Amino acid sequence: MTLVIFLAALIGGMLIGLPICFALLFSGVCMMLYLNGFNAQILSQNLFSGADSFSMMAVPFFIMAGEFMNRGGITKRIVNAANAIIGHVRGGLGYVAIMAILLFASMIGSAVASTAFLGAILIPMMVRAGYKRDTCTGLIAAGNILSPIMPPSVPMIIFGVQAGVSVTKLFMGGIAPAVYLSGALCVLWFFIAKKDNLAKAERQSAKQVAKALLDGLWALILPVFILVGLRSGKFTPTEAGVIAAVYALVIGLFIYKELKISMLMDCLVSAAKSSSVIMFLAAAAMVSSWMMTVANVPSIVTGILAPFIEHPTALMLIICLIVLLVGTSMDVTPTIMILTPVLLPAVKAAGIDVAYFGVVFILMTVLGLLTPPVGTVLNVACGAGKINMERMVKSIWPFLLAEVVILLLMVLFPSLVTAPMNFFLG
Repeated sequence: MTLVIFLAALIGGMLIGLPICFALLFSGVCMMLYLNGFNAQILSQNLFSGADSFSMMAVPFFIMAGEFMNRGGITKRIVNAANAIIGHVRGGLGYVAIMAILLFASMIGSAVASTAFLGAILIPMMVRAGYKRDTCTGLIAAGNILSPIMPPSVPMIIFGVQAGVSVTKLFMGGIAPAVYLSGALCVLWFFIAKKDNLAKAERQSAKQVAKALLDGLWALILPVFILVGLRSGKFTPTEAGVIAAVYALVIGLFIYKELKISMLMDCLVSAAKSSSVIMFLAAAAMVSSWMMTVANVPSIVTGILAPFIEHPTALMLIICLIVLLVGTSMDVTPTIMILTPVLLPAVKAAGIDVAYFGVVFILMTVLGLLTPPVGTVLNVACGAGKINMERMVKSIWPFLLAEVVILLLMVLFPSLVTAPMNFFLG
Protein backbone atom coordinates (compact mmCIF):
# COMPACT_ATOMS: atom_id res chain seq x y z
CA MET A 1 0.00 0.00 0.00
CA THR A 2 2.91 2.35 0.76
CA LEU A 3 4.22 1.99 -2.80
CA VAL A 4 0.74 2.73 -4.17
CA ILE A 5 0.51 5.89 -2.02
CA PHE A 6 3.90 7.09 -3.27
CA LEU A 7 3.13 6.45 -6.95
CA ALA A 8 -0.39 7.89 -6.72
CA ALA A 9 0.87 11.09 -5.06
CA LEU A 10 3.78 11.49 -7.47
CA ILE A 11 1.82 10.79 -10.66
CA GLY A 12 -1.22 12.70 -9.39
CA GLY A 13 0.92 15.74 -8.64
CA MET A 14 2.43 15.63 -12.11
CA LEU A 15 -0.99 15.24 -13.75
CA ILE A 16 -2.36 18.37 -12.07
CA GLY A 17 0.61 20.32 -13.36
CA LEU A 18 2.96 20.44 -10.36
CA PRO A 19 6.65 20.83 -11.27
CA ILE A 20 8.43 17.52 -10.67
CA CYS A 21 10.32 18.87 -7.64
CA PHE A 22 7.06 19.82 -5.89
CA ALA A 23 5.47 16.52 -6.94
CA LEU A 24 8.37 14.75 -5.18
CA LEU A 25 7.82 16.84 -2.06
CA PHE A 26 4.08 16.16 -2.24
CA SER A 27 4.64 12.40 -2.47
CA GLY A 28 7.01 12.56 0.51
CA VAL A 29 4.50 14.49 2.62
CA CYS A 30 1.69 12.08 1.64
CA MET A 31 3.79 9.13 2.76
CA MET A 32 4.55 10.92 6.04
CA LEU A 33 0.83 11.46 6.64
CA TYR A 34 -0.01 7.87 5.72
CA LEU A 35 2.57 6.60 8.22
CA ASN A 36 1.35 9.08 10.87
CA GLY A 37 4.81 10.59 11.06
CA PHE A 38 4.53 14.10 9.64
CA ASN A 39 7.30 16.27 11.04
CA ALA A 40 8.21 19.65 9.53
CA GLN A 41 11.68 19.52 11.08
CA ILE A 42 12.48 16.17 9.40
CA LEU A 43 11.14 17.58 6.15
CA SER A 44 13.42 20.62 6.29
CA GLN A 45 16.45 18.57 7.41
CA ASN A 46 16.09 16.22 4.44
CA LEU A 47 15.64 19.15 2.06
CA PHE A 48 18.88 20.64 3.28
CA SER A 49 20.86 17.38 3.28
CA GLY A 50 19.68 16.62 -0.27
CA ALA A 51 21.60 19.58 -1.65
CA ASP A 52 24.41 19.54 0.92
CA SER A 53 26.92 17.44 -1.01
CA PHE A 54 30.49 18.20 -2.06
CA SER A 55 30.06 16.17 -5.25
CA MET A 56 26.91 18.10 -6.21
CA MET A 57 29.00 21.30 -6.15
CA ALA A 58 30.47 20.15 -9.47
CA VAL A 59 27.11 20.66 -11.20
CA PRO A 60 26.97 24.49 -11.23
CA PHE A 61 30.64 24.72 -12.22
CA PHE A 62 30.27 22.43 -15.24
CA ILE A 63 27.12 24.28 -16.29
CA MET A 64 28.97 27.58 -15.93
CA ALA A 65 31.87 26.19 -17.99
CA GLY A 66 29.41 25.31 -20.74
CA GLU A 67 28.06 28.87 -20.78
CA PHE A 68 31.57 30.32 -21.08
CA MET A 69 32.50 27.84 -23.84
CA ASN A 70 29.50 28.64 -25.98
CA ARG A 71 29.80 32.40 -25.71
CA GLY A 72 33.59 32.41 -25.81
CA GLY A 73 33.98 30.76 -29.23
CA ILE A 74 35.18 27.36 -28.03
CA THR A 75 32.17 25.50 -29.51
CA LYS A 76 32.63 27.11 -32.93
CA ARG A 77 36.31 26.14 -33.06
CA ILE A 78 35.54 22.53 -32.18
CA VAL A 79 33.19 22.37 -35.17
CA ASN A 80 35.76 24.02 -37.45
CA ALA A 81 38.50 21.60 -36.40
CA ALA A 82 36.26 18.57 -36.97
CA ASN A 83 35.18 19.92 -40.36
CA ALA A 84 38.79 20.42 -41.45
CA ILE A 85 39.67 16.80 -40.61
CA ILE A 86 36.72 14.87 -42.00
CA GLY A 87 34.39 17.29 -43.78
CA HIS A 88 35.51 16.20 -47.28
CA VAL A 89 34.10 12.63 -47.26
CA ARG A 90 30.59 11.80 -48.50
CA GLY A 91 28.14 13.09 -45.91
CA GLY A 92 31.13 14.61 -44.16
CA LEU A 93 29.15 17.13 -42.15
CA GLY A 94 27.33 14.25 -40.46
CA TYR A 95 30.63 12.83 -39.23
CA VAL A 96 31.69 16.36 -38.29
CA ALA A 97 28.54 16.63 -36.18
CA ILE A 98 29.25 13.33 -34.40
CA MET A 99 32.88 14.26 -33.75
CA ALA A 100 31.95 17.76 -32.56
CA ILE A 101 29.25 16.35 -30.26
CA LEU A 102 31.71 13.85 -28.76
CA LEU A 103 34.28 16.58 -28.12
CA PHE A 104 31.70 19.01 -26.77
CA ALA A 105 30.19 16.26 -24.58
CA SER A 106 33.57 15.82 -22.91
CA MET A 107 33.40 19.42 -21.72
CA ILE A 108 29.79 20.28 -20.88
CA GLY A 109 27.84 17.14 -19.85
CA SER A 110 24.35 18.46 -20.70
CA ALA A 111 22.35 16.98 -23.59
CA VAL A 112 19.88 19.86 -23.74
CA ALA A 113 22.54 22.60 -23.78
CA SER A 114 24.63 20.69 -26.31
CA THR A 115 21.63 20.17 -28.61
CA ALA A 116 20.68 23.83 -28.45
CA PHE A 117 24.15 25.23 -29.15
CA LEU A 118 25.48 22.67 -31.63
CA GLY A 119 22.12 22.36 -33.37
CA ALA A 120 22.05 26.08 -34.02
CA ILE A 121 25.49 25.85 -35.67
CA LEU A 122 25.42 22.49 -37.46
CA ILE A 123 21.86 22.07 -38.75
CA PRO A 124 21.94 25.23 -40.95
CA MET A 125 25.38 24.15 -42.25
CA MET A 126 24.08 20.71 -43.19
CA VAL A 127 20.91 22.04 -44.83
CA ARG A 128 22.92 24.50 -46.93
CA ALA A 129 25.09 21.57 -48.07
CA GLY A 130 21.98 19.80 -49.42
CA TYR A 131 21.23 17.43 -46.52
CA LYS A 132 17.62 16.62 -45.60
CA ARG A 133 16.59 18.84 -42.72
CA ASP A 134 14.70 16.06 -40.93
CA THR A 135 17.59 13.58 -41.13
CA CYS A 136 20.29 15.95 -39.94
CA THR A 137 18.05 17.18 -37.10
CA GLY A 138 17.53 13.55 -36.05
CA LEU A 139 21.29 12.96 -36.08
CA ILE A 140 21.96 16.04 -33.93
CA ALA A 141 19.29 15.01 -31.42
CA ALA A 142 20.46 11.38 -31.20
CA GLY A 143 24.13 12.33 -31.04
CA ASN A 144 23.69 14.71 -28.15
CA ILE A 145 22.68 12.02 -25.69
CA LEU A 146 26.44 11.42 -25.55
CA SER A 147 26.69 14.51 -23.35
CA PRO A 148 25.24 12.90 -20.21
CA ILE A 149 27.39 9.77 -20.73
CA MET A 150 30.80 11.16 -21.65
CA PRO A 151 32.61 12.65 -18.62
CA PRO A 152 32.11 15.16 -17.12
CA SER A 153 28.47 14.11 -16.74
CA VAL A 154 25.94 15.86 -14.54
CA PRO A 155 23.63 12.78 -14.33
CA MET A 156 26.59 10.64 -13.25
CA ILE A 157 27.37 13.09 -10.46
CA ILE A 158 23.76 12.87 -9.31
CA PHE A 159 23.74 9.05 -9.47
CA GLY A 160 27.09 8.86 -7.68
CA VAL A 161 25.73 10.96 -4.81
CA GLN A 162 22.49 8.96 -4.64
CA ALA A 163 24.18 5.54 -4.84
CA GLY A 164 27.30 6.36 -2.82
CA VAL A 165 29.64 5.27 -5.62
CA SER A 166 32.79 7.01 -6.84
CA VAL A 167 31.93 9.72 -9.39
CA THR A 168 35.41 9.37 -10.90
CA LYS A 169 34.78 5.64 -11.47
CA LEU A 170 31.48 6.48 -13.18
CA PHE A 171 33.22 9.09 -15.34
CA MET A 172 35.84 6.57 -16.47
CA GLY A 173 33.08 4.03 -17.14
CA GLY A 174 31.26 6.44 -19.42
CA ILE A 175 34.07 6.82 -21.96
CA ALA A 176 33.67 3.45 -23.72
CA PRO A 177 29.84 3.62 -24.09
CA ALA A 178 30.16 7.12 -25.57
CA VAL A 179 32.65 5.77 -28.12
CA TYR A 180 30.36 2.80 -28.90
CA LEU A 181 27.41 5.11 -29.49
CA SER A 182 29.51 7.42 -31.68
CA GLY A 183 30.65 4.41 -33.71
CA ALA A 184 27.08 3.15 -34.14
CA LEU A 185 25.93 6.58 -35.33
CA CYS A 186 28.85 6.77 -37.78
CA VAL A 187 27.98 3.35 -39.26
CA LEU A 188 24.33 4.32 -39.61
CA TRP A 189 25.25 7.68 -41.13
CA PHE A 190 27.49 5.92 -43.68
CA PHE A 191 24.47 4.06 -45.07
CA ILE A 192 22.28 7.19 -44.94
CA ALA A 193 24.90 9.21 -46.83
CA LYS A 194 25.21 6.46 -49.44
CA LYS A 195 21.42 6.07 -49.81
CA ASP A 196 20.81 9.83 -50.14
CA ASN A 197 23.93 10.28 -52.31
CA LEU A 198 25.07 13.21 -50.18
CA ALA A 199 27.59 15.60 -51.68
CA LYS A 200 31.27 15.66 -50.81
CA ALA A 201 32.81 18.93 -49.66
CA GLU A 202 36.12 20.10 -51.04
CA ARG A 203 39.10 18.63 -49.23
CA GLN A 204 40.98 21.25 -47.25
CA SER A 205 44.71 21.61 -47.74
CA ALA A 206 47.18 20.47 -45.10
CA LYS A 207 47.81 24.12 -44.30
CA GLN A 208 44.08 24.79 -43.73
CA VAL A 209 43.75 21.68 -41.55
CA ALA A 210 46.77 22.70 -39.49
CA LYS A 211 45.37 26.22 -39.10
CA ALA A 212 41.96 24.92 -37.93
CA LEU A 213 43.60 22.55 -35.44
CA LEU A 214 45.93 25.26 -34.15
CA ASP A 215 43.01 27.67 -33.80
CA GLY A 216 41.04 25.07 -31.86
CA LEU A 217 44.00 23.80 -29.83
CA TRP A 218 42.94 25.55 -26.63
CA ALA A 219 39.45 24.09 -26.99
CA LEU A 220 40.77 20.56 -27.66
CA ILE A 221 43.20 20.57 -24.71
CA LEU A 222 40.49 20.95 -22.05
CA PRO A 223 38.81 17.48 -22.24
CA VAL A 224 42.19 15.74 -22.31
CA PHE A 225 43.36 17.78 -19.30
CA ILE A 226 40.20 16.94 -17.32
CA LEU A 227 40.32 13.22 -18.08
CA VAL A 228 44.03 12.91 -17.30
CA GLY A 229 43.58 14.84 -14.06
CA LEU A 230 40.64 12.68 -12.96
CA ARG A 231 42.38 9.42 -13.85
CA SER A 232 45.59 10.38 -12.06
CA GLY A 233 43.71 11.56 -8.99
CA LYS A 234 45.20 15.05 -9.18
CA PHE A 235 41.76 16.56 -8.65
CA THR A 236 38.21 15.48 -7.81
CA PRO A 237 35.20 15.86 -10.14
CA THR A 238 34.17 18.98 -8.22
CA GLU A 239 37.63 20.50 -8.61
CA ALA A 240 37.51 19.51 -12.30
CA GLY A 241 34.35 21.59 -12.64
CA VAL A 242 36.06 24.61 -11.13
CA ILE A 243 39.09 24.15 -13.40
CA ALA A 244 36.87 23.80 -16.49
CA ALA A 245 34.93 26.98 -15.64
CA VAL A 246 38.07 29.04 -14.96
CA TYR A 247 39.80 27.65 -18.06
CA ALA A 248 36.83 28.44 -20.32
CA LEU A 249 36.57 31.93 -18.82
CA VAL A 250 40.26 32.72 -19.38
CA ILE A 251 40.29 31.30 -22.94
CA GLY A 252 37.10 33.11 -23.90
CA LEU A 253 38.23 36.44 -22.45
CA PHE A 254 41.94 36.59 -23.26
CA ILE A 255 42.76 34.04 -26.00
CA TYR A 256 39.77 33.97 -28.34
CA LYS A 257 38.47 37.32 -27.04
CA GLU A 258 34.88 36.53 -27.99
CA LEU A 259 33.64 36.48 -24.40
CA LYS A 260 33.12 40.03 -23.19
CA ILE A 261 32.93 41.33 -19.63
CA SER A 262 29.41 42.54 -20.39
CA MET A 263 28.34 38.91 -21.09
CA LEU A 264 29.50 37.51 -17.75
CA MET A 265 26.40 38.44 -15.80
CA ASP A 266 24.15 36.72 -18.36
CA CYS A 267 26.37 33.62 -18.21
CA LEU A 268 26.27 33.52 -14.42
CA VAL A 269 22.51 34.08 -14.23
CA SER A 270 21.84 31.37 -16.83
CA ALA A 271 24.14 28.91 -15.02
CA ALA A 272 22.53 29.78 -11.67
CA LYS A 273 19.02 29.15 -13.03
CA SER A 274 19.95 25.78 -14.51
CA SER A 275 21.86 24.75 -11.38
CA SER A 276 19.09 25.80 -9.01
CA VAL A 277 16.60 23.54 -10.78
CA ILE A 278 18.90 20.53 -10.37
CA MET A 279 19.83 21.36 -6.79
CA PHE A 280 16.20 21.81 -5.71
CA LEU A 281 15.31 18.53 -7.41
CA ALA A 282 18.10 16.87 -5.42
CA ALA A 283 16.73 18.38 -2.21
CA ALA A 284 13.13 17.33 -2.94
CA ALA A 285 14.23 13.83 -3.98
CA MET A 286 15.96 13.36 -0.63
CA VAL A 287 12.62 13.81 1.15
CA SER A 288 10.86 11.15 -0.92
CA SER A 289 13.96 8.91 -0.82
CA TRP A 290 14.11 9.09 2.98
CA MET A 291 10.40 8.32 3.25
CA MET A 292 10.74 5.39 0.83
CA THR A 293 13.49 3.99 3.05
CA VAL A 294 11.40 4.45 6.19
CA ALA A 295 8.41 2.84 4.47
CA ASN A 296 10.59 -0.05 3.26
CA VAL A 297 9.71 0.59 -0.40
CA PRO A 298 13.13 -0.62 -1.70
CA SER A 299 12.55 -3.97 0.02
CA ILE A 300 9.08 -4.19 -1.52
CA VAL A 301 10.53 -3.58 -4.98
CA THR A 302 13.34 -6.07 -4.30
CA GLY A 303 10.67 -8.62 -3.38
CA ILE A 304 8.83 -7.97 -6.64
CA LEU A 305 12.07 -8.41 -8.59
CA ALA A 306 13.18 -11.41 -6.49
CA PRO A 307 12.50 -14.00 -9.24
CA PHE A 308 15.11 -12.28 -11.41
CA ILE A 309 17.82 -11.71 -8.78
CA GLU A 310 19.40 -15.10 -9.48
CA HIS A 311 19.66 -14.08 -13.15
CA PRO A 312 21.47 -10.70 -13.30
CA THR A 313 21.13 -10.32 -17.08
CA ALA A 314 17.37 -10.90 -16.92
CA LEU A 315 17.14 -8.42 -14.04
CA MET A 316 19.03 -5.79 -16.05
CA LEU A 317 16.71 -6.34 -19.02
CA ILE A 318 13.64 -5.89 -16.79
CA ILE A 319 15.14 -2.73 -15.29
CA CYS A 320 15.92 -1.46 -18.81
CA LEU A 321 12.28 -1.87 -19.77
CA ILE A 322 11.07 -0.12 -16.61
CA VAL A 323 13.49 2.81 -16.98
CA LEU A 324 12.81 3.25 -20.70
CA LEU A 325 9.07 3.36 -20.01
CA VAL A 326 9.52 5.85 -17.16
CA GLY A 327 11.82 7.91 -19.41
CA THR A 328 9.01 8.52 -21.90
CA SER A 329 7.26 10.74 -19.38
CA MET A 330 9.98 11.96 -17.00
CA ASP A 331 13.24 13.86 -17.39
CA VAL A 332 16.67 12.40 -16.57
CA THR A 333 17.35 14.00 -13.18
CA PRO A 334 14.06 13.06 -11.45
CA THR A 335 14.22 9.56 -12.98
CA ILE A 336 17.66 9.03 -11.43
CA MET A 337 16.64 10.46 -8.09
CA ILE A 338 13.42 8.47 -7.83
CA LEU A 339 14.54 5.11 -9.19
CA THR A 340 18.09 4.86 -7.82
CA PRO A 341 17.17 4.21 -4.15
CA VAL A 342 14.34 1.91 -5.27
CA LEU A 343 16.33 -0.28 -7.67
CA LEU A 344 19.74 -0.29 -5.98
CA PRO A 345 18.97 -2.94 -3.30
CA ALA A 346 17.85 -5.41 -5.98
CA VAL A 347 20.94 -4.63 -8.07
CA LYS A 348 23.24 -5.24 -5.08
CA ALA A 349 21.37 -8.41 -4.16
CA ALA A 350 21.98 -9.73 -7.68
CA GLY A 351 25.72 -9.07 -7.30
CA ILE A 352 25.80 -6.52 -10.13
CA ASP A 353 28.67 -4.02 -9.93
CA VAL A 354 27.09 -0.70 -8.89
CA ALA A 355 29.39 1.43 -11.04
CA TYR A 356 28.61 -0.72 -14.11
CA PHE A 357 24.91 -0.48 -13.30
CA GLY A 358 25.24 3.29 -12.94
CA VAL A 359 26.75 3.72 -16.39
CA VAL A 360 24.10 1.54 -18.06
CA PHE A 361 21.34 3.10 -15.96
CA ILE A 362 22.37 6.60 -17.07
CA LEU A 363 22.23 5.48 -20.70
CA MET A 364 18.77 4.02 -20.09
CA THR A 365 17.52 7.29 -18.64
CA VAL A 366 19.03 9.57 -21.32
CA LEU A 367 17.41 7.52 -24.09
CA GLY A 368 14.15 8.87 -22.64
CA LEU A 369 15.26 12.30 -23.84
CA LEU A 370 14.60 11.01 -27.37
CA THR A 371 11.13 9.58 -26.75
CA PRO A 372 7.82 11.45 -26.78
CA PRO A 373 5.78 12.84 -25.11
CA VAL A 374 8.36 14.57 -22.86
CA GLY A 375 11.56 14.03 -24.89
CA THR A 376 13.35 17.21 -23.84
CA VAL A 377 16.07 16.85 -26.47
CA LEU A 378 13.42 16.22 -29.13
CA ASN A 379 11.75 19.52 -28.29
CA VAL A 380 15.02 21.44 -28.34
CA ALA A 381 16.04 19.79 -31.62
CA CYS A 382 12.68 20.71 -33.15
CA GLY A 383 13.42 24.34 -32.36
CA ALA A 384 16.99 24.17 -33.64
CA GLY A 385 15.98 22.32 -36.82
CA LYS A 386 12.76 24.28 -37.35
CA ILE A 387 10.61 21.17 -37.83
CA ASN A 388 7.50 19.93 -35.99
CA MET A 389 7.37 17.03 -33.53
CA GLU A 390 5.75 14.61 -36.00
CA ARG A 391 8.63 15.01 -38.46
CA MET A 392 11.12 14.84 -35.59
CA VAL A 393 9.78 11.50 -34.31
CA LYS A 394 9.91 9.98 -37.82
CA SER A 395 13.51 11.09 -38.31
CA ILE A 396 14.81 9.98 -34.91
CA TRP A 397 13.76 6.31 -34.86
CA PRO A 398 16.69 4.81 -36.89
CA PHE A 399 19.21 6.58 -34.64
CA LEU A 400 17.30 5.63 -31.49
CA LEU A 401 17.15 1.99 -32.61
CA ALA A 402 20.93 1.93 -33.14
CA GLU A 403 21.46 3.31 -29.62
CA VAL A 404 19.07 0.77 -28.07
CA VAL A 405 21.10 -2.00 -29.74
CA ILE A 406 24.26 -0.65 -28.08
CA LEU A 407 22.44 -0.56 -24.73
CA LEU A 408 21.34 -4.20 -25.11
CA LEU A 409 24.89 -5.27 -26.01
CA MET A 410 26.21 -3.63 -22.83
CA VAL A 411 23.55 -5.46 -20.79
CA LEU A 412 24.32 -8.82 -22.41
CA PHE A 413 28.10 -8.32 -22.25
CA PRO A 414 28.98 -6.30 -19.10
CA SER A 415 32.70 -6.51 -19.89
CA LEU A 416 32.10 -3.98 -22.69
CA VAL A 417 31.76 -1.46 -19.86
CA THR A 418 33.73 -2.93 -16.97
CA ALA A 419 36.92 -3.79 -18.89
CA PRO A 420 37.48 -0.26 -20.28
CA MET A 421 36.45 1.21 -16.90
CA ASN A 422 39.13 -0.78 -15.10
CA PHE A 423 41.66 0.10 -17.79
CA PHE A 424 41.04 3.84 -17.49
CA LEU A 425 41.15 3.62 -13.71
CA GLY A 426 44.56 1.93 -14.00
